Amino acid sequence: MRLTGGMERGRRIRAPRGLGTRPTAAKVREALFNILGPPPGGAVLDLFAGTGALGIEALSRGAERAVFIERDRQALGALRENLKELGLADRAVVVAADVKTGLRRLASSLGPEERFSWVFLDPPYAVDQASVTEAVLAELTERNLLTGCAVVTVEHDGRHRPPASVGALFLTDRREYGDTELSFYRSGHS
Repeated sequence: MRLTGGMERGRRIRAPRGLGTRPTAAKVREALFNILGPPPGGAVLDLFAGTGALGIEALSRGAERAVFIERDRQALGALRENLKELGLADRAVVVAADVKTGLRRLASSLGPEERFSWVFLDPPYAVDQASVTEAVLAELTERNLLTGCAVVTVEHDGRHRPPASVGALFLTDRREYGDTELSFYRSGHS
């Protein structure tokens, strides 16, 4: 698996063996970042990070910093190794926890000016994606973790589409790439 753009374009990303981690396909990552454009100021948040492909891609393309939340040990090992090998560890924070616990930790440790401009949400396909996504979107808004212009991108399969809105977040776009879909959410108030 290789990065599709930015300063680290073409560099390889490690993934753990087995089926426990499902990295976002290169064509989907490239399409996602073409839609998003250049990174805004501020940090990005990669939830269910796995190898960190989305957050690392954002760092490669110029994001200031990234926070990754992942609980699987093998995935965490690959993620940390990827950040180290690419020289991005100084712009990254890795939270070893499940997403709910990780978001709670972030909410208690971030200052009032520290919010996320981009959030990547890619829950495992083996879970009830729609309900997990809805719960995480609610946590993001309830814990005030988003900037006023934040974009939350949800990767899911076509059978588990997330809701049209959750709290202050509203679905603004959906794109299909074979079995994979991307749903884009923005805040309903600035």
